[in-house]
Amino acid sequence: MKKQLYIIDGYNMIGAWPELVALKKQDDLESARDLLIQRCSNFQKFENIEVWIVFDAQFVPGITQSFDEAEVKVIFTAEGETADSYIERTVSEMNTRLIQVSVATSDLAEQWLIFQKGALRKSARDFYKELESSRDKQTEMARTFHHKGSTRRNPWSDAQMALLNHLRFSLGGSAKKKK
Repeated sequence: MKKQLYIIDGYNMIGAWPELVALKKQDDLESARDLLIQRCSNFQKFENIEVWIVFDAQFVPGITQSFDEAEVKVIFTAEGETADSYIERTVSEMNTRLIQVSVATSDLAEQWLIFQKGALRKSARDFYKELESSRDKQTEMARTFHHKGSTRRNPWSDAQMALLNHLRFSLGGSAKKKK
């Protein structure tokens, strides 16, 4: 199976996801970036994929850097380089027989170029839905794990417990009839 790599156009997501748009409107771009990174980190860990988030240098001039935050690779492009051009170049390099690259952006021209290079494309809305679905699965797993926590030390399986409960209630019912 191919390794999955998601490349995210960071400011594109910030301009499209409801909670990130709200932070942007409050002029809190740093918090919007941090929340995007945190949400993508949870998604990456749960889905066992690799996520890179690319931000244009236009909003953070003078910075050209790449670093890992919360196990997500965060890239600020060189000044004068757009996230789109960085993503296009990276897709050309990374999309191989061993790696399947998916790009999340709502820029239609960018989606077309990415598709031509063999990568999968997702709109900001579709990627948001995918993250929400993953988060719902995580919540459900946590609920199930929490529920099983009370019976974790129990040596019997669920089927055996159901049978024991059935026997207990059937014996309890017959004991009441004898009185």
